[in-house]
Parts: sequence; C-alpha cells; structure tokens
Amino acid sequence: MRNAQEYPQVRHTFYSNQQNKRRVKWHNEGHIHVTVWRDRKPLKREMRENTQDGTPGSWFKITIPYGGKYEKTWLVNSIQDHCSVPFTPVDFHYVKNEARFFVQDAGIASALKDVSYKICDEESQKISIFVNPSNEPYSVRYKLKPEEMKQLKLTMHKRYDVSHEALDLQSLRFDPDLVGHDIDIILNRRNCMAATLQIIEENFPELLSLNLSNNKLYQLDGLSDIIQMVPTVKVLNLSKNELTLVWELNKMKGLKLEELWLEGNPLCDTFPDQSTYISAIRECFPKLLHLVSAYTHHCPDPRDILSSLLPHRYYLIYDSEDRQGLLCAYHYKACFSLTIPFNPKDPAPSSLCKYFKESRNMKKIKDPYLRVQLLKHTKHDIVCSLSTLPKTQHDISSFVVDMWFHTEMMLCFSVNGVFKEVEGRSQGSVRAFTRTFIATPTNNSSLCIVNDELFVRDASPNETQSMSSIPVSSSTSSSVFILSKEQQEMVQAFSTQSGMKPEWSQKCLQDNEWNYTRAGQVGWVLLGLQEGQEGGGWVAWE
Repeated sequence: MRNAQEYPQVRHTFYSNQQNKRRVKWHNEGHIHVTVWRDRKPLKREMRENTQDGTPGSWFKITIPYGGKYEKTWLVNSIQDHCSVPFTPVDFHYVKNEARFFVQDAGIASALKDVSYKICDEESQKISIFVNPSNEPYSVRYKLKPEEMKQLKLTMHKRYDVSHEALDLQSLRFDPDLVGHDIDIILNRRNCMAATLQIIEENFPELLSLNLSNNKLYQLDGLSDIIQMVPTVKVLNLSKNELTLVWELNKMKGLKLEELWLEGNPLCDTFPDQSTYISAIRECFPKLLHLVSAYTHHCPDPRDILSSLLPHRYYLIYDSEDRQGLLCAYHYKACFSLTIPFNPKDPAPSSLCKYFKESRNMKKIKDPYLRVQLLKHTKHDIVCSLSTLPKTQHDISSFVVDMWFHTEMMLCFSVNGVFKEVEGRSQGSVRAFTRTFIATPTNNSSLCIVNDELFVRDASPNETQSMSSIPVSSSTSSSVFILSKEQQEMVQAFSTQSGMKPEWSQKCLQDNEWNYTRAGQVGWVLLGLQEGQEGGGWVAWE
C-alpha cells in the first residue's frame, strides 16, 4: 500500500464525499495485488500538516509543467487574472521545460491550486499548476544581511551617473568596495540579483541605462524582474557574458529597449548569417534602435566604415530638404554644440550671423544658464537645431577625415571640408567647417553618434575656388542636370534593383561618378538607412 500524496503529478478521481478510497485488483501468477489510493486531504489541511508550524508565513513551490515555453509576464499575469487572491511570485525561474516560483501563505497556495486547468494558451492547451509545501526559496534563505545591503547600496551609488541616469555594474563581483568587505555579489545567484534590483527600484526608479557586462551571466531569470520594477530602462549592456541562447533574451521582452549590447556572448556565433541573427533579436525587441556587436563574423576595420560610409550616409541627408532623417544617426542622449569665430564687438557685419544665435563659445559666454541652453542634450533637440541652420551642399571631395582614437566600443574622429549655402541672401557663400564626432559602432556597417561638435568659419580664397566648380543643387537653383540616355537607363535600373526612389538613385550614381558597382555598394547602405528610419533606427544591415 502506498500513499498517493507522495506523487502530486498523479491525477485522481473522486466519486463522492463518502468514498474515501478506491481498490485496484489484478492477478499475477496466482497472487492478488491490491492497491489502495487514498483521497487527498483538503489542500489547506495538507499544507498545514506538512509545514513546521502551520503559520500563514509558510512557503509553497508553484510548478507549471511545460511553462518554459511561455513568457514570464504573460504567464504570471494570466495566473493572476484567474486567481481569487493577489500574489507576488518569488524567485520565478525556469528549470528545463518547467516554470517555477514560490509564494508565502497557505491561502494563496490554495487559490493558485484552483487555477489549474483554467488557463488556455494560444494553442488552446490548458495549463496545469502544481502546488507543494516547500522550504524557503533561495533568495529568502540566503538574503543579504543589512550590513551587506548597505555596502552594496553605497557601491552602486558610486557607479551611478546622475546626468545620464546610467548605472554601471560591469564586473560588479570584483569591485574593491565589495571585496574589501568580504561581500561576494554573483549576479547569477537569485539572492544577489534580487538585492541588486531592490536597490535599483528604491534608489534609481527612473534608470535609463544599465551596464551588466562582464558578470558571467548565463541566464536572465532574476534580471527579468526589472520589467516590473524599473520599466524605464532603454539601454541594456549584456556584453562579455555567457549567454548562449536567444531564449534568455525572451525573458526581457517586456522592456522597451532602444539599445542592446551583446558582443562577447556565445549566442552571437550560433547563427548562420547576419540577417538571421538580426531577425531573432528584433523579434524580442521590435523597438530596438541600436544593436551593438550584432554579428561577430567579418568585423571590418573602423577606418573602412568612416571612409566608405560617412560622407554618403550623413551628409547626403544633411544636404537634403529635410534633415529629420538625421534623428536615426544620434544616440537619444547625444550632445551637440556649434561654434563660430564671431566677435559681437566687431563693427564689420559678419556673414556668419545666421550661426551666431546657436554659437557656444565658453570663453565668451559667462552665463551658466546660456551655456547649458546652447548645448543640445537629446537627438530631437540636435536635429531641431540643425534644421534651423542654412541649407547646404557639401563638397565631399574636399573632406579630410582623421580618426584619432578608436576601441571596440568607441570611435573619435574629425571631418574637415567646405560647403555652399544654397538659399537666402547668402546663397552661394562658401564656408569651411570642422566637425568632431564621438561615435559608437553599432554593427558591421553603422555608427551611432554620441557627441557632435561643429565649427564653422568663412572659407579662404583657395577653399572658395575649389568649391566654385560645384553647381548649387537646391530647389531654388536654376542648375539642371541633363542626363544622357545611358545615364537615364542606369538610374532606372539602379532604382529597380535597390528599391530606392529615382532621385536618390540618381544622386547616388552622381556622387560615385556613375560607377554602377561602387554606387551599388553605397546604395545598399543607404537603403538600409531608409529602412532604419521607418523603424526608428540608424541601421544598415547587409
């Protein structure tokens, strides 16, 4: 005789309140075997007898078989919608194909048991729920002591950037302030991650950027709680960890991420090609603007990115009728400033007066409020400021590009050249400029600008002469390009193959001296940029 209570997965049939047992008989070589299945006791009574003191604070483990195929937020919300009492899942995690969490209180556990088979998924499959008495969950049993929480909080405050609402927790375990106090914070452990998220929720509720690189993370069960605790996070750095499956990223689907860093994770090498990789990541985060280290194969030299893409990708849009397309080029927290060599005490009128109101020269400007106002802090403010500047046509052949610092994470470079103004009283005026960029490489063929400094001055006679041979191509210009029949056919073919508008195709071919092959390479990048604009991102997938 055995007690069926030891096997909670077995389904039992109860015929009446009076019937308290069921006999099963079978014969085997003259022997009669009898198995008696005892009815289960009422859940609350059973749980009370299986706990040490039967108090309302007893813990219970909730198991959802095949719960591994469901996203956490959907699963928990669905259970809550059918549960007669509110509950807070503790230590929600996946074990193989099961989903598990813990609750405290026999009443809640009984209510959760009643939800079993009341929820259907998209395939109309009913979801079962098993409830069992349990010891304290890991994060509660090994909860950080008050003095450890205090030191962790101090450490995290030191790593918090108030101006950018960014928290840098890379290599947290080896922080000297923690090691010196013999505190071991391993974020794969649920108690450590729970304590970290608790501090974030209480102290940085408007957090925008979280850096968790170099923490040897191989699963994101604990981190997924951030979706409810701090849903404001837009930038997540998970680079140089040990994530092997995209399924782990599905656990973070509830975050509306705009930027994701994944370089250095094994999962980056599990895809046959870049497009498959990108599709998988964007399926998790459809609003993603920047995917850093999108694909680890065929990493190009940063100099190739600058020399082949920068003039066409940025200045083609800058010289167009609408500069709003540049929104995709900037990080949402990027900075921009403009300066000119303008002296307000100079009695001679300056031809740069249109740039004066945006000019930020800290040597001249003493008003701290004005200093802040003239430094544009978001990509929307930057593009709005750029849109007020005169319409231009840059001479790409005059560009001198110098990259003076670069790492895997950052590129610092400058662009020098000349441009014409193409409208208003100063139409035809030639200016010289120096532009200093700090950018982040976001994938094999894309850059994200985080800092932009523009210096504009009147061009020298030599610079003006070199620009004089280039016609003004604005809508107000009377110059008209007359294409030969062969060029018209090239434009039509290029437009058909690339999917670009004819005017963009013509511009691309002209800029590349009607070299169809070279224009095709650049045109494909521009096509990716246009697709990125529709989706809200500066991307150029190949």
